[in-house]
Amino acid sequence: MVTESGSVLVDIRKYDGSLSARWTATRLGEDEHGVWLGTPQGVPVSSAKGGWTTRSAYVLLAPRDEWWIATFCAEPGPEMYCDVCTVPEWDADGTVLRTVDLDLDVVRPQGGEAHIEDEEEFAEHRVRYGYPEDVVDKALQACAWLMEAGHRSGDGTEPFASAYRHWLGLIT
Repeated sequence: MVTESGSVLVDIRKYDGSLSARWTATRLGEDEHGVWLGTPQGVPVSSAKGGWTTRSAYVLLAPRDEWWIATFCAEPGPEMYCDVCTVPEWDADGTVLRTVDLDLDVVRPQGGEAHIEDEEEFAEHRVRYGYPEDVVDKALQACAWLMEAGHRSGDGTEPFASAYRHWLGLIT
């Protein structure tokens, strides 16, 4: 496990290039699951629809070569919030993380079971933005895998079972 601190700009776009969300996080380190970023409560987040501040501390996992990112929150946030997106990409010096949000989300509330959110938005944007069929296929595959891996009563797939707790403990 590698631990390396530093500031990272997280830049998430919609398929048309508009801003979905942008904020600054701290690089906590890296393990077999990917790169972990920490964001404390109260950090400003900007988007095309306005801005807000984070209501709880959380860690974001940017996996390697996967069509998702996962956020694990302290209360009162959801325990797990996975965005189905294009494969996360880093700039050359590792200070900017970019991805394209494909609208589907798999969410596990504190103490609850995983469920899918924003299926209507995915269907609408699929048509509006003309998602290519390979993007649609990858998004649906990632969503199905996240639902299975993210179930509380599932097979304990990491990092969704407990691995995230170490990283979340570093910022709470």
